[in-house]
Amino acid sequence: MSQPRHPASTAEELSRDFVELEKLIHSLPDDHRRRLEPVFDRVADGARRRRRILNLVQEALSQLRLDMKYLLFDLEATRRERDSYRSQQEGDQS
Repeated sequence: MSQPRHPASTAEELSRDFVELEKLIHSLPDDHRRRLEPVFDRVADGARRRRRILNLVQEALSQLRLDMKYLLFDLEATRRERDSYRSQQEGDQS
């Protein structure tokens, strides 16, 4: 019986079900294992890729939320400055 081919750091990216499935595949006889390993590798790579994409999207959303907070802060400050300027202009005209 051979050892799983994916390093421990990669196993952290996969769910427990993937890790368990990989162990089960590696416990199979050689002919069955050789047929299943390529399919498992493709599925595991797809899962890792989707997880990376999800992480990137989550980071982008977090950055967008932060940017929106800054924009709202700037908008409110601009509105206060505008209102203050209008008050000064109306005071000067009286």
